[in-house]
Order: sequence, then structure tokens, then C-alpha cells
Amino acid sequence: MKASVRRSAIFAGAAALLVAAVGVPGGAQAVAPAGEEDGELKFGYVLPETGQLAFLGPPQIESLKFAIQTMNDAGGVLGKPVPAVVSGDEAGQEAVAAQSADRVLAAGVDTIIGAAASGMSLAFIDRVTGAGVVQCSGSNTAPTFTDYDDGGFYFRTAPSDVLQAPVLADVIRGDGHDRVALIGRADDYGRGLLESTEKELEDDGATVALAETYDPKATNFDQIVQKVKDSRPEAVVVIAFEEGAQVLQALIEAGLGPDRVGVYGADGLRSEELPSLVAPGNPQRLAGMKGTAPASATNAQYVKDLKKFAPDLKELQFAPQVFDCAMTVALAAEQAKSDNPEKFAEEMVGITKDGEKCNTFAACKELIADGRDIDYDGVSGPLDFTDDGEPGRATIEVYAYDDQGKLQTVRTEESTAQE
Repeated sequence: MKASVRRSAIFAGAAALLVAAVGVPGGAQAVAPAGEEDGELKFGYVLPETGQLAFLGPPQIESLKFAIQTMNDAGGVLGKPVPAVVSGDEAGQEAVAAQSADRVLAAGVDTIIGAAASGMSLAFIDRVTGAGVVQCSGSNTAPTFTDYDDGGFYFRTAPSDVLQAPVLADVIRGDGHDRVALIGRADDYGRGLLESTEKELEDDGATVALAETYDPKATNFDQIVQKVKDSRPEAVVVIAFEEGAQVLQALIEAGLGPDRVGVYGADGLRSEELPSLVAPGNPQRLAGMKGTAPASATNAQYVKDLKKFAPDLKELQFAPQVFDCAMTVALAAEQAKSDNPEKFAEEMVGITKDGEKCNTFAACKELIADGRDIDYDGVSGPLDFTDDGEPGRATIEVYAYDDQGKLQTVRTEESTAQE
């Protein structure tokens, strides 16, 4: 009952915000409170339509819309078509992301997909989960969320950086580097992956010469780059988002480019556009840089279908994980026979493991209708959720920029959570 009380209270404030924003008389009565059971599963999102992670918006947003079309092509959820998703922009600003979450909640959604950035999710997770609404992110990787007090309403299909770090460390060590400098943005994502990678490297016998964070809003990164240079590394790891282009520029100017030392990134830097941002007109300057990211293009049929649905898509980063967020929510609702988040949240973990394997919404839905337990294997790979509502295993891509500065997938590796 406590969750219902919180939900009503938060909805009242969010609905007032919506009425003020759109000027609809009686708007608070025009929509059902967020998470209220009405037999119709309603999705919303808070994803980057603008801001420093805007390049991650289109693949996630289009993949969510494609997931909803897939559900509706299979007869909808709970016997009803899934309505159009309610949109919200995280915009790379905590205040804007929180306001967007309020507006999406006010539309009466049962689940919110997003945010893309861990820091943006932390700006509104308490609003969403406190309202008794399920939140699922396809790209939050900060370890912070594993034991976050979310009342059982937060989930993610992106693996924790605790799963990415061992692969990143193995790539660095496999290239023969013993002395490594680590720098990362001073937020939950940057600190989490930096600390996890530092531990993996040291456990494997490497020397971590520097492990330091920087202000991602800085306009000049010469100070942190000087610290890297002073540490005399054989390899440098940059854990960054868009500002990473400036950091890499500064490293190259300081004689620490990929032609001189090993240079590595992670999911926040995996972009086909990165070389042209770092060195306009000379993308070859990034040749040899490597990195890791949750795999985004391992399911050929899904990639083909998504590109048919959204032919203008260029990036696919985290698109499969968002698709799996939506599918897991929908299948949990089918399993619970309810669109009430308090009920279907309890089914989110169970449908991803220890049952009869299925990998499409239609097939899984049919098994559920026959009263059988399912194990949904997603387009991003087997999910096998832990009790914390996150993947217990992950497929991690190793990427590299070739001698022309073009992004290439080198290989993928499986990573499993340690018991």
C-alpha cells in the first residue's frame, strides 16, 4: 500500500506540471495515474534527444519504437495494442531529465525506459521507482545501481561495468602493456568503470601509474593530460563521453596518441564519428585505438530488422539492450497478467532464466499463455538477471579504429558476474 500512496502523491505533482506545461484544462483528470492498472501497458522514455549524448538517442528511441511495433504485430500485450511511447528528453542535464521524468509520469505510464547516462538516471530514479513505476535502462552501466534502494522497480539490460572491466583489462594486458594510466569523468559512470578496471589490472599484475577523474565540463584538459604524461605510461585508458574527443586531442598533442602508446576507451567513446571529431580531416590519427562496450551488433537478424524499420540509423550502440528492456517489461506483464508495475516487476527477473528458452515476443508470449515458465534470451544475448535486476552475464565487444580511422569490431567476449 505504501507504494500506491507514493504513486498517487507523486502523480499529483507531476500532473500539475503537465497541466502547467501544456495548458490543458482538467488535464489531471484526463490521464490515469502512473502505474494504475487499466489493462493497457504504457511505455515512456527519458532518453537523449539533445545534449552531449544525443548520438545515443536515435538508436535507443527507434529500437524502443520497433519493440512496440513487434509487440503489436504479435497481438499486443494483455490483449490490447501498446500505445505510442510517451517521450522525454534527458538532454544531458540533471534538472531537465528530472522534469522530463515528471512529465512522462504525468502521462500515466507503467514503465520508463532510460535514461541513457547513469548520472541522468540517478537524477530521477527516486521519482520513478518511488511512484511505483518500473524503470529499465539499456545503457546504465555504473556499478552504483546494483544495490541501489529502488524498491524492486529498477532494472537494466546493460551489464554493470563490473562485467566490462575484466574484458577491458584483458585487452590492455593482451597487448603487452604493464604500466597503465587511467583517467575518467568524475561521475558514477567514470568512477565506477575506472575503479573496476584498476582492480582488474592490478589483480593481473599490472602497475596502475595513475587513476584519476576529471571535471567533464572543463574547457581545457591539459592538467589531467600532464599528469598522464608525468606517470610515464605504456597505455592510457580514457573513460569519457563527448568530452573525450578533447581529451584525446590533448593526449595526441602531448605525444600520447595511439602511434606512441596504447590508447583505450570504453562504451562512451564507441562512435564512428570519434576520429573526425578528434582530428578533423585526418581520422587516421586515431588508428590503433581500442576499446570495449556492451555488444550492439551481434544479432544479425535484429540489426537487419531494425535498419528496415529505421533506415536512417547510423549508430546501434545500446539499441539491442533497449529492445530487451521493452520486451522484458512486456513479457513480465504477460506473466503477471497485469499492467500494474507492482505486479509485473516481480516477474522481471524470473522470465530471463531457469525456464523454457525463447527469443521472440510471439514465441515467449505463447509459452506463457500455455502456462509454462520461460527463459527469454534477448537480442543483446542471454540476460540471466540476478536478483538485483541486471544481467548476470554479458557479451562485450572489443572494438578498434583501423589504419583509416574506421570503427571495426575485433571480437566479442562473454563476461560473467562472480558469485
